[in-house]
Amino acid sequence: MDNTIKGLLDREEIRNLRTLYAHHLDSNNIAALDQVFSDDAVVDVTVGKMEGIDAIRTGLADAFRLFDRDRQGSYPFMHAIANHWITLTGPDTAEGKCYLIDFETATKPDPNPLLLLGLYADEYRRVKGHWRITRTRLEVVWPERNGPTPHADDQATGA
Repeated sequence: MDNTIKGLLDREEIRNLRTLYAHHLDSNNIAALDQVFSDDAVVDVTVGKMEGIDAIRTGLADAFRLFDRDRQGSYPFMHAIANHWITLTGPDTAEGKCYLIDFETATKPDPNPLLLLGLYADEYRRVKGHWRITRTRLEVVWPERNGPTPHADDQATGA
């Protein structure tokens, strides 16, 4: 297969991981997270740092219960993923970033459904023929930044 086409197919499979993650988490399909993460993945998000698929499932199930106050069982929040950028770093490795717009759909004291804005930084590896996220970190940029501040040049130009 042509390398350009293979690269496009790899990027599309990787991009789909983030979308699949959002659907599985938001619908409380925590058991299926092994379709997204490798067994040894490291996830560092607002609810803490989790290492390994079992810890990831436990931590994200706890987060789901925290937001599912009405006990409807699905979609107490919705993760919208955008601006996905992926670089293939080897035949079976890649890295990328994407934006997160996180909405809370459960009852909130304030009518604004926006929970946070963030940036995922991911590492990917092909495992047994399928791409998986091996490491991810969420940098929250709003309402309070938890990561590095923008470059001075970016602030001056509004970029």
